Amino acid sequence: MLEIKNLHARIAEDGTEILRGVDLTVKAGEVAAIMGPNGSGKSTLSYVLAGREDYEVTEGDILFNGESILEMDPAERAAAGLFLAFQYPMEIPGVATMEFLKVAMNAQRKARGQEELKIPELMKRVRGAAEALDMDMGMLKRPLNVGFSGGEKKRAEILQMKLLEPALCVLDETDSGLDIDALKIVADGVNALRSPDRAIVVITHYQRLLDYIVPDSVHVLYKGRVVRSGEKELAQELEKNGYAGLVGEAA
Repeated sequence: MLEIKNLHARIAEDGTEILRGVDLTVKAGEVAAIMGPNGSGKSTLSYVLAGREDYEVTEGDILFNGESILEMDPAERAAAGLFLAFQYPMEIPGVATMEFLKVAMNAQRKARGQEELKIPELMKRVRGAAEALDMDMGMLKRPLNVGFSGGEKKRAEILQMKLLEPALCVLDETDSGLDIDALKIVADGVNALRSPDRAIVVITHYQRLLDYIVPDSVHVLYKGRVVRSGEKELAQELEKNGYAGLVGEAA
């Protein structure tokens, strides 16, 4: 479903190279974890996948379901089925969460040639997804992420993902700032989305999240490239021994 080939990318403003030849393949039905020390390029990779303009791809390609997405803008990538959950979700004053969900869902449906959802069906879907994530419907009347706790912001991200039903979910350090109860709820929401037709990329520093979202594969990013890949046991090894030994091997 996702194939990243020799991907090089830099910060557009100053030309600093962050990704230096990333190679990664994620199959449909797979949950792939990307780990690595600070500054290794994990979040940059997620931004480049989503099409953030702050970054410039200088070499390589990203194939999503066999087609290059490099020329697509973020909205086109989203309509094609790519979703990015942010490490730090933005607050958007003046835009009610419910209105945001309605616009996002119907914009994607329109881009895919589907009919817009009528209000009763929309509310039914939103209510069901909110209940599954233990979210109070009153939250959806508030401006998007404004005044939300860290856990509430992450639940709102998973709610969006559940409602938009993307084929490729990219979670950029979704566990950041969560207490154990919020972590479990978010992980349950992600696990409920596991499907033979969907791929999930989980970016994280720590094994803790992977105790609840058990990956099929683990890939270690260091200095802008994947230096080691393995199964779930690799994450446990990193938790026990840290990155120092692995980084030494890759240096």
